Amino acid sequence: MVDVTAGQGAAAPFSNRFSLSEIGNIIKRGDLMLAFGILTILVVLILPLPSVILDLFLAISITLSILILMTSLFIQAPLEFSSFPTILLISTMLRLSLNLASTKLILSHGHEGTDAAGHVIQAFGGFVMGGNFVIGIIVFAILVIVNFVVITKGSGRIAEVAARFHLDSMPGKQMAIDADLSAGLIDEKVAKERRRALEDESGFFGAMDGASKFVRGDAVAGLLVVFINIVGGIIIGVAQQSLSFSEAAHTYTLLTVGDGLVTQIPALIVSTAAGLLVSKAGVSGAADKALMKQLSGYPQALGMSSGVMLVLSLLPGIPMLPFLALGGGAAALAFYARKHKHAAAQADAGASAAPAAANAAAEEEPISAALKIDDLKIELGYALLPLVNGPDGTDRLTDQIKALRKSLAIEMGFVMPSVRILDNVQLEANSYVIKIKEVDAGTGRIWPNQFMAMDPGGGQVDVPGIHTTEPTFGLPATWIDASLKEEASLKGYTVVDAATVMSTHLTELLKNNMSDLLSYGEVQKLIKELPKEQGELVKDIVPAQITISGIQRVLQLLLAERISIRDLSTILEGIADALAFSRNPATVVEHVRARLARQICAQNTTFNGYLPLIALSAKWEQAFAESLVGQGEERSLAMQPSRLSEFMTIVRDRFEQAAREGESPVLVTSASIRPFVRSLVERFRAQTTVLSQAEIHPRARLKTVGSV
Repeated sequence: MVDVTAGQGAAAPFSNRFSLSEIGNIIKRGDLMLAFGILTILVVLILPLPSVILDLFLAISITLSILILMTSLFIQAPLEFSSFPTILLISTMLRLSLNLASTKLILSHGHEGTDAAGHVIQAFGGFVMGGNFVIGIIVFAILVIVNFVVITKGSGRIAEVAARFHLDSMPGKQMAIDADLSAGLIDEKVAKERRRALEDESGFFGAMDGASKFVRGDAVAGLLVVFINIVGGIIIGVAQQSLSFSEAAHTYTLLTVGDGLVTQIPALIVSTAAGLLVSKAGVSGAADKALMKQLSGYPQALGMSSGVMLVLSLLPGIPMLPFLALGGGAAALAFYARKHKHAAAQADAGASAAPAAANAAAEEEPISAALKIDDLKIELGYALLPLVNGPDGTDRLTDQIKALRKSLAIEMGFVMPSVRILDNVQLEANSYVIKIKEVDAGTGRIWPNQFMAMDPGGGQVDVPGIHTTEPTFGLPATWIDASLKEEASLKGYTVVDAATVMSTHLTELLKNNMSDLLSYGEVQKLIKELPKEQGELVKDIVPAQITISGIQRVLQLLLAERISIRDLSTILEGIADALAFSRNPATVVEHVRARLARQICAQNTTFNGYLPLIALSAKWEQAFAESLVGQGEERSLAMQPSRLSEFMTIVRDRFEQAAREGESPVLVTSASIRPFVRSLVERFRAQTTVLSQAEIHPRARLKTVGSV
């Protein structure tokens, strides 16, 4: 018996401790407490509330409104209080639920006395009315007018305009972020943070536009509740509770006006907070510092205000003391502000003073900045801005350019410069210009919301649309609506969107100008990133046998014929070998190309695994060899124009015939004449690859498709 009792006595404290810990855990969970608070507000709308509990909730409502106002005053930027729309909704629901709860108490127990709805409502009604319910009605009406007509309407209009302007300016701001990212001024992390801040700001002002309607509806609801309570209370007091009309009017009006004041004063405070928040859009810092800094920034204005108040104090019938005190205070503040401003100006002048050479350098800085050019730049007409900032928040063109730079880095062996994208109002709406080192390299016209359809055979597209020419290869094309995309695909046409058209154009232009984009600094960076073993080779030949600019020239000659320089180690080894017998970059390049035979053959191999080629006949080999004049590095081609024309015609016919057969062959010559044949062929068939017999890898599978 003793053991059982002891066991039960020990279990009870444990159970109490467990319950208290569970309650503590629930209190620590903010999400559960918020859900509980919302449910409590909804319950108050339905169930009757005792007057004691109503007093507590009214005190909570007033405290919450003051807290919201103080937070709005002390925040540095509107986004620091981004939860304001949600808090505004919760506080509005709280006031409306308390309004309904107090209405129940007033109509059901109002005949019992002025404390029927709690002491908070009684105190507010008695203090404001002063025993005269007409005064209470007038004061309440003025508060509602101030809240509804002045503060709520003004803050709602500010929020509406701010939301509209932020949404309208989003494409330009996002484009500026993308331009800074493409130019390398910021990294991806900073760009994401700026985009997120921009989206949060636009979402905040959009939410504030809708949240201002809560306060406006709250004011209307409060006015209607007061009218219903007064009329309904008088009817109940006279008809059901046997009160005289004057007694019923006094009691129910005092209770109703007190109830209205208890709810409208917090509503007025929250409306003021909303107005402060939306009007703070262009002001940084706490409200007191920002306002005092701007109001005291002009001592002349303070001095004029002081003079006006001092003159008013001398007018007959005007109380002199308040105007004289305010005028003197404004004059003292103006004197202090002017002195402080003068001291700050002197401090700035002293801090900016520097030696004459530093001043000259500072003056030259803007000019030097103006001399800086962009390696790659795309200028867009205003109708093409959706390509950069799509309506769904995507940046199609920017994403494709990022992918393009990465693929070219893998394919060609060095990172292309950043692409700067900006709008140009001087261009036609649907036009764009691609510039390389500030020189126009290509232009075109595209339609963002349409698709370009092309016939793979080179014919005209038989689909309704805008007939045009594809900007990259000059093929016939047609811009069609999105609804016709499936139809064009079923007919076998190639269909691409506007961003892809522009990125394809940019790709070809970059491949054609890669040699110009490989700068001295980029070559230095590539050499520094070599493995340590290859770095020793560089030390052996640089600068004793060749300079960095000499290596740059070799790499540029390779890129000019679209030979990847990714295998830089092999290229440097070839350069080191070639320097033993020549330092001419053209001769060195031919030796390096032989070293890269495997890569060059693989680059031109078809999907079937063979290398299609057109061989130069012995007749033309001899003709070119006999046309070379000069010795060594001074050799040049001196062939008769008629023979050159004949050669170009034959080469063009052979390659066009191969293209009709579905082949993309290379032209193979002897090593001694390859540079001269290439310089001639690139004039009329720039995409044709010309290889020497030394560049054919022994393991390459060959397929001769013709001869010249």
